Amino acid sequence: MKMKTSVTLSEDLLEAIDQRAGRFKNRSDFIETAVRTFLAQMIRDEQNARDLAIINRRADYLNQEAADVLDYQVSL
Repeated sequence: MKMKTSVTLSEDLLEAIDQRAGRFKNRSDFIETAVRTFLAQMIRDEQNARDLAIINRRADYLNQEAADVLDYQVSL
């Protein structure tokens, strides 16, 4: 369900939207697509940050495991 809202945009931004909105039905469609894309990127960035935090918390353990594997391979 779509809801009508009011958003204030700078004139130069609105001009840039109008210049590039050709393949979209209208400005609203262009802006909705842009916001959905931006939100999807934010969600990916947040997930990547959580994953990196987990890796960083486990870095010493993971590095030790890798060193053990390399030591084992060298001893063969």
